[in-house]
Amino acid sequence: MSMLTPPGMGGKYRITGDKYPRMRRSRGRSRIVLAVVASVVAVGLIGWGTLQLIDVFTGGDKASAAGATGDCRTRPSASPSPSASPKVLPKPGQVTVNVFNATPRSGLAKQTADELKKRGFTIGDVGNAAKEYDKKVKGPGLLLGAKTATDAALPVLGTQLPGAELKTDGRARPATVDLIIGTSFKQLTTKADADKALAALAKPSPTPAASKKHC
Repeated sequence: MSMLTPPGMGGKYRITGDKYPRMRRSRGRSRIVLAVVASVVAVGLIGWGTLQLIDVFTGGDKASAAGATGDCRTRPSASPSPSASPKVLPKPGQVTVNVFNATPRSGLAKQTADELKKRGFTIGDVGNAAKEYDKKVKGPGLLLGAKTATDAALPVLGTQLPGAELKTDGRARPATVDLIIGTSFKQLTTKADADKALAALAKPSPTPAASKKHC
């Protein structure tokens, strides 16, 4: 009998040799450890998901991130800029219009001049266009005036014929402009629409001022 065999035991309980038998850990303990770890992970995931839902509905995460990083959205101010102040434009009676016909149709210059006179404009020369422009104005018309008339007499006359081309020359009198009737001309815009255009020209809509940051 081996010295390793307990007293009174033999047969299948007899231990022979000079090595101790290997002892294995219980599988039940490993399963308990794994179950505890899985529970801890599950609780952590549930808590993280809850925080995300709170941030989505309250916007707290975005607000705090914007405040921390300085990432603020810029929005235009509703207050008008100084450029939106009313313009000082000449009245139609202060604008002298020379009306010239550059089309093959006869009578257009006089008809147009008569209508402009009814609308308060002062009429100058009326007749056929010079050879330089005769049958060479493809659009509804050409408005010709001094460079200083680009912000005064020319846009005022332009309210009567939308789509007309504006051009400047070296004349010295800014209050005198030419209306050269083009081949696409049909008629002046209606008086009601022209009056609206004049009002809008004198009082432009306000433009947004410098943008402000809103966090």
